[in-house]
Amino acid sequence: MSFLYGNHVLKGGLERITENTVAGDGVVVFSMTDVPLGFGISAKSTQDCRKLDPNGIVVLHQSDIGEYLRMEDDL
Repeated sequence: MSFLYGNHVLKGGLERITENTVAGDGVVVFSMTDVPLGFGISAKSTQDCRKLDPNGIVVLHQSDIGEYLRMEDDL
């Protein structure tokens, strides 16, 4: 839910991650029910993510499906 408000994905909010992800890769963020929510950039590799504390950033937010609602006043 935090991702839909424009925040980065923290390890504590991560359910699963694709194997062999490298830092800097483009990623698609899905909900628990496999609905695509948006996309971002991987901040850590899969191996680094396993050692990360729960408050560490895993995915840097780029865009999400709620963005048009937050920008409604600008349209």
